[in-house]
Amino acid sequence: MNSHGSFERSFLHPRYWLTWVGLGAFWLFMQLPYPVIIRVGSGAGRLCLRLLKRRARIADRNLELCFPELSPHERQVLVQRNFDSLGMALVETGMAWFWPDKRVRKWFDVEGLANLQRAQQNQRGVMVVGVHFMSLELGGRVMGLCQPMMATYRPHNNPLMEWVQTRGRMRSNKAMLDRRNLRGMVSALKSGEAVWFAPDQDYGPKGSTFAPFFAVNSAATTNGTYVLSRLSGAAILTITMIRKPGYAGYTLYIEPELQDYPIDDEAAAAAWINRVIEREILRAPEQYLWIHRRFKTRPEGEASLYL
Repeated sequence: MNSHGSFERSFLHPRYWLTWVGLGAFWLFMQLPYPVIIRVGSGAGRLCLRLLKRRARIADRNLELCFPELSPHERQVLVQRNFDSLGMALVETGMAWFWPDKRVRKWFDVEGLANLQRAQQNQRGVMVVGVHFMSLELGGRVMGLCQPMMATYRPHNNPLMEWVQTRGRMRSNKAMLDRRNLRGMVSALKSGEAVWFAPDQDYGPKGSTFAPFFAVNSAATTNGTYVLSRLSGAAILTITMIRKPGYAGYTLYIEPELQDYPIDDEAAAAAWINRVIEREILRAPEQYLWIHRRFKTRPEGEASLYL
């Protein structure tokens, strides 16, 4: 894909025909009423639970590590709800990419928009700390409808899907930045932009510090937040979107600017950001991406926490 994300004639090549058929069917499905769409998504999640057994074991192990006080039955229930959430995420991606603004707006409300506006006063950049909730794709669309911003992401391996994905995400936002593009992120923050960045996953040992995360004493935590904060001087706040009970839509929570970030201590900064992430996850633990191997990177000489 070229740098501007424009349509390319190569996307019409026969190798992409099956992808086009799938996208067309998905688009047609997304025209159904929201209650139907989201219930089908939940059902698809239950099917995924039976098919993706390895991912189910990862989710269960993560919950066992983070919340050792839960009984095996309580974890099982949480894993089931987590996969319901995963199925909903699949259809929410279609909502994010294909729905018009008017239809999206019907299904969410926002708390704390003034917090973002206040943080951006005087052209100050804002680092928006994101968390990998299942509804993340739709959350990005909703966030942009409140106030367009930039976001970091990992490019898709399929050029056609990269084009579709970027086109969908740009419907309400300003730009997508490769998560490895540190210079681009710093430049955007220094120019007063809000940039979404998710430091809650295991990105490997390079550029990471081990810090506590829930009941796990050593979780590889990216130093990206620390580096961006030092280089840009940006404000930091969290934006999280949570599903309401009973398929009633979504609430976007924008918290006040975070204070007392330990700007001169990398280890303290990693522990600090993990506490922020924990607080956000506890809004709706069943909606978080527990199927990611959050603790795959271990300190040297320490055994894997996964089978």
